[in-house]
Amino acid sequence: MLSPFEWMIAKRYLWPGKGEAFIALVAGISVGVVMLSVAMLMVVMSVMNGFRAELLDKIVGLNGHAIVQAYGGRLDNWESVLANVKRTPGVVEASPLIEQALPASYNGRTEAIFLRGQTDKDIADLADKVVLGDIGTLRDGSGRIAIGTRLAQNLGARVGDTVTIFNPQGRATPFGTSIRQVGYEVGAIFEVGIYDFDERFVVLPIKDAQTLLLMGDSIGMIEVTVDDPDRVGEILEPLQAQLTGKAVISDWKTINSALFEALQVERVAMFFALSFMVLVAAFNILSSLVMLVRAKTRDIAIMRTMGATRRNLLKIFVTTGSTVGAIGTVAGLVLGSIVLFFREQIVDFIAFTTGQEIWDPEVRFLSTLPSRTDPWEIAGIVALALGLSFLATLYPALKAANTDPVQVLRYE
Repeated sequence: MLSPFEWMIAKRYLWPGKGEAFIALVAGISVGVVMLSVAMLMVVMSVMNGFRAELLDKIVGLNGHAIVQAYGGRLDNWESVLANVKRTPGVVEASPLIEQALPASYNGRTEAIFLRGQTDKDIADLADKVVLGDIGTLRDGSGRIAIGTRLAQNLGARVGDTVTIFNPQGRATPFGTSIRQVGYEVGAIFEVGIYDFDERFVVLPIKDAQTLLLMGDSIGMIEVTVDDPDRVGEILEPLQAQLTGKAVISDWKTINSALFEALQVERVAMFFALSFMVLVAAFNILSSLVMLVRAKTRDIAIMRTMGATRRNLLKIFVTTGSTVGAIGTVAGLVLGSIVLFFREQIVDFIAFTTGQEIWDPEVRFLSTLPSRTDPWEIAGIVALALGLSFLATLYPALKAANTDPVQVLRYE
């Protein structure tokens, strides 16, 4: 704790006098650098956390946490496998699924699509992502499909238009295999928010998918949702032993391992690189305190002759430098919060002024700039800034505490 005398001197040194404008300028720059470094770390880490979390939520929201896929791509007698999956502790939901890459055409335009045959319940879960049409019109035998917004743009299709989907593995005829083509009415257009999904995915009832693909009553895989996505491998490990030789289980970590590992590496690298900004801010605090000590050498010597101890001086200058770091840290948190709150407007403004799209969904997968602030990371950033600010004060504070009043005042 500071004594009234120590706190009075520390406050006096926090606001240098008129003849010490340069020291005040350096101290102000120190506050500004700390503020910018903390704000930059907060913004970058929050955006990267939001990007990872949003990407995971959207991928898992559409694909589930894991899939049980049969060898050869067709799962016969899948009802018993589905029952075993549902009985597995930790499994919240499991449903049959068909996925197949196929070509589709409308009005002379052809696009590669990813066909998904789903149950009525899974299709109904897309209701909050529908931008046009009614997802409820997709029923077995209805002849209706739902397509992504980007695919609708590429094909030029609207709700009510008929899109033709081709199955190259058609029926065998005396003249060879005939390509199977079926026209489906667009019943709804949805937007998941992931560019690749919105550009490729076509959803239809599972019975219609079986008919199109000539699969009979078999399915392609079983989609599984668990209560803890981070423990999906541990939860499904007993099930994998039962399915040995019949099917293989792939969880979201395996399917998207390259993407999420790259995000993690980038996240750590960015934190490490941006931490150097905090170190630069600490050096600014160090330089401003060294200048302050040199400017106040005579005052320090007089205080020593009046009874001030080395401990008093050490506490005064440590408090002065640490307060500069604390002010910069708080200002950085406020600035970072403002930037995160207005991040979409800032991105739009930069794109408008430069004419360059800086958040291209084709590259970033997501259509919007996400953000998710982790309180523990913010605490770590604050601790880093305050810790380096404190360390930067030690050398000038020790220098001031070891000032010899006899040498300073000899010729006074």
